[in-house]
Amino acid sequence: MKIASVADVKARFSAYVKASGQSPVVITRNGKAVAAIIPLADDDDVERLMLGYSPKLRAILSAARQRIRSGRGIRHEQFWREFDAAKSVKPRRRPT
Repeated sequence: MKIASVADVKARFSAYVKASGQSPVVITRNGKAVAAIIPLADDDDVERLMLGYSPKLRAILSAARQRIRSGRGIRHEQFWREFDAAKSVKPRRRPT
C-alpha cells in the first residue's frame, strides 16, 4: 500500500492511478488519510463500491438488522420459498 499527500497525487496523478493496480493508494492531507485510489477490475467492482457507500442501501440493511434483532425476521428457508414463489408469478400486463 502506498501513502501519498494530496499535493503529490495532484502532481503525479497518472502515476498513482497506475500504482493503484498493484495495491490501494492512501491519500493524506496534513498527515491524515482522507481518500484512497483503489483498483477496479470490472463493472461488478464499480457496482459493489457504489452499493457499499449507498445511504439508501445502508438504511435498508440497518432496518433489516433491527427487525431480525427484535425477532421479526424470517428464517432463511422461508425467505427462499417466498422468493421462488414470487418469481413464478407472472407480472400483470399494463393496459394499452
